[in-house]
Amino acid sequence: MVVRVGDVVLARTGEAFRVLETSHPPTWYLPLASVRPDLLRLSRHPSTTCEWKGAATYWDVLAGSGPLEAAAWSYERPTKAFRDITGHLAFDPNVLTCEVDGEVVRAQEGGFYAGWITDDVVGPFKGIPGSWGW
Repeated sequence: MVVRVGDVVLARTGEAFRVLETSHPPTWYLPLASVRPDLLRLSRHPSTTCEWKGAATYWDVLAGSGPLEAAAWSYERPTKAFRDITGHLAFDPNVLTCEVDGEVVRAQEGGFYAGWITDDVVGPFKGIPGSWGW
């Protein structure tokens, strides 16, 4: 996994958790140790709550032409079922360049979700027009 902002590598790792949710492409959570800490700051973006994972904490990415607000998120105290993603960050492929095994991912449609779509991941996925009630 590689996450870039422009030409700057923000994160790189061979270790990540793949989280799958109903009708979504995977979201990858990279270990905090694989992320450049100088390119992150705690965001003022309000926390949201996932019914499965708990309360999300958002992070701004400090690279490129200016801060990318809430371009990453984590679950500092996830629910018991998702405890393994503690200390990991997910990144939004809508605003960052994210790669899996050298393939640049495509962002999940809809703007609300941030799944990573690669050639071997097929939909349909939630986020496309008409899918809100799936």
